[in-house]
Amino acid sequence: MRRFVSLPIMIAAALSLAPAQAQQQRQTPYWASIASGRAMMRTGPGRNYPGTWEYRRADLPIRVIEVYREWRKIRDPDGTTGWMLVSLLSNQRTAIVRGDGPRPLHEAPDAASPVRYRAEPGVVGRVSRCAGGWCQFDVRGRGGYIQVAQIWGVDPGETIR
Repeated sequence: MRRFVSLPIMIAAALSLAPAQAQQQRQTPYWASIASGRAMMRTGPGRNYPGTWEYRRADLPIRVIEVYREWRKIRDPDGTTGWMLVSLLSNQRTAIVRGDGPRPLHEAPDAASPVRYRAEPGVVGRVSRCAGGWCQFDVRGRGGYIQVAQIWGVDPGETIR
């Protein structure tokens, strides 16, 4: 009986360490996103530091700018910086629409291609297949291609396959 109980505990422990180990080997700065529906930003890398913001928006893109053990110093889309536990972050690439009006999502990575949807500023979506200044942008199953200059979460000239 003890063997059956300890096996799930060992598997859970191994899975909980995987995200932290994977992110520790990355060079800063790098892009990530908030994995949790509730994530606390703190003034320093520890639970004993005061919280400054509580994020309630899973998939919000963030920029990891420093690593300290299981803590990541992040920058959010508004430029606010602070520390967050790595377990609250995901390697899933996301972006947020910027600007002062709706941005077109095209059928192809070409401004001349038909517009499939329009995304308001502040809309968060998952990004993939970025090249040549365009990214595939998906918002809950609806998407198209958006210009990199219209989103925050991808570096200019970055290629994502």
